[in-house]
Amino acid sequence: MNTLRLAPSILSADFARLGEEVRAIEAAGADLVHFDVMDNHYVPNLTIGPQVCAAIRPHVTIPIDVHLMVEPVDALIPLFAKAGANLITFHPEASRHVDRTLQLIRDHGCKAGLVLNPATPLAVLDHVWDRLDIVLLMSVNPGFGGQAFIDSTIPKLRQVRQQIDAYRASTGRDIWLEVDGGVKTDNIARIVAAGADTCVAGSAVFGAPDADGGYRTVMQALRTAAQSL
Repeated sequence: MNTLRLAPSILSADFARLGEEVRAIEAAGADLVHFDVMDNHYVPNLTIGPQVCAAIRPHVTIPIDVHLMVEPVDALIPLFAKAGANLITFHPEASRHVDRTLQLIRDHGCKAGLVLNPATPLAVLDHVWDRLDIVLLMSVNPGFGGQAFIDSTIPKLRQVRQQIDAYRASTGRDIWLEVDGGVKTDNIARIVAAGADTCVAGSAVFGAPDADGGYRTVMQALRTAAQSL
């Protein structure tokens, strides 16, 4: 297993000082900035758009991982690519032509991925492996931070890990496997053991006060816990 990538979700950050917050998580050892985009249509919440992505881009050198929970999705992809996104993931239910949307992301210079909700079947991946750089499994139903981890994600993770490993064995190309929702120190070991190499953590990270190095402490605790099985 490669070194675990941690992607703190700014959905749980202090939006009044967002530049400071993303600088703090990079200094604390974050590998990615996870950027949750919700449209109050595909999911029942409204968050942030390309202008906020462009605003935080100069504050960090690590990649910005944009998770689009919007429908329709295609029109926003060029805007986020221009705003400085490095990875863009979307939900297959939000695209009429999943293959075309994945290629659109790549055509704009970003890594492309699909996001599967807890009840989305894995069959949606079958014919687009060559377009994928990342698969993101939701371990909560999307829309809000702070939800509890859904345990049925674990066997689903194992299945996707097997498929990714088989694909890598036949092509030599790796695909990231990311998990988002309810990731904490008490479950990250099971998540990583099941095959995740990238974990989104929102409230688990930003719930810690950073004044005393809390972000670094909690991310180190997550990495240590991930190796405990």
